[in-house]
Amino acid sequence: MTFSRVGPLIVKGNMKILAGKYKGRNFYMPSGIRPTQNIFRAAVFDILGHDLKGLSLLELYAGSGAISMEAISRGVSSSVMVEHDPKNAQVIRENCDLLGIDLGGAHSLIQADALATIKRLSADKLCFDVVFLDPPYGLKLAKKTLKVLKANDILHPQSFVVAQYDRMDSFEIPDGFSIITHRHYGASYLMILQKVSGA
Repeated sequence: MTFSRVGPLIVKGNMKILAGKYKGRNFYMPSGIRPTQNIFRAAVFDILGHDLKGLSLLELYAGSGAISMEAISRGVSSSVMVEHDPKNAQVIRENCDLLGIDLGGAHSLIQADALATIKRLSADKLCFDVVFLDPPYGLKLAKKTLKVLKANDILHPQSFVVAQYDRMDSFEIPDGFSIITHRHYGASYLMILQKVSGA
């Protein structure tokens, strides 16, 4: 695997697609971000299931696009990756090109602020089956993002919200959601919520 031509990047040798169509393929990691580690991604998809055919995914604070690429590999029908940083967004484009993922069709990248994008998607009446968020630590963005998700209807009935966050970003479970699991991996916490039918 060679280095990308886009700015100063690091390539994590252990950052691979874990299962599905692209199993074992490496992908690029932008320098200076905290990657979603393999053990964390494995836990998420062990809970959500390995066959994602027919589901739609929204990945907020996408970073390298690792979650979306894993989901696409496992058969997710459509995905939207949201990343504000232009360097990271370019790495996502390169990763998708590396794997042969077309960003012009069922899968797309939005280079914009995550909270503003949620509101825009709601205005466009788009809904998703799974929303994943892994915001930068120390800014309490997980709590803010959950509030914005609650206030903007972009979730199908029984949709899942998967949040990775640090211990300083504590929050109450929004009304209309139930906890599927709450786990601890080193400095990171994983919480998976499900929208209650009719909420």
